[in-house]
Amino acid sequence: NKVPGVNILETEDSYKIELAAPGLTKEDFQINLKKDTLSVWAERKALEGADQKDYTRKEFDYNSFARSFVLPESVDAEKISAEYVNGILNITIGKDVAKLQEKEIKVS
Repeated sequence: NKVPGVNILETEDSYKIELAAPGLTKEDFQINLKKDTLSVWAERKALEGADQKDYTRKEFDYNSFARSFVLPESVDAEKISAEYVNGILNITIGKDVAKLQEKEIKVS
């Protein structure tokens, strides 16, 4: 199985994961958050008949894959969304603002 490339961007209030997975549909994806690990996997049923071609070289065949990402403590599990557009799975993970606040510790 091939593993799709990924871009990860951190903004002030969220993390954004862009996962390149051309040729799939949004129904092919499953996304799961368990504790601090975000898992993404996809599986596409094999094409039959006219859609199946005899390639001499095929480098972006993502019929199935799995990727996992360990998330920092600052994420808000209630603020996760995903969208599949033009062959890119975009996952947005909001940050928990309360966990990001800076705190001064007084030495006693």
